[in-house]
Amino acid sequence: MPKKIRELKALLLRAGCLVEKGKGSHTKWSHPCLPDKLTLLGSDGSDAKPYQENSVEKYIKDIIDKK
Repeated sequence: MPKKIRELKALLLRAGCLVEKGKGSHTKWSHPCLPDKLTLLGSDGSDAKPYQENSVEKYIKDIIDKK
């Protein structure tokens, strides 16, 4: 069963990421120790696509590796 977009956002918040609103249902996520940003598409109740789950997991792993 895929995770919901709200679950991915909660993971990013717990990892210390900052959020900025984008156009429509886009949100941009950044972390002070990483130069790149992550963009999530979808409303909170939508199912996350596998590539979105993988992107969030990789982004959080990169944060942990930098610390």
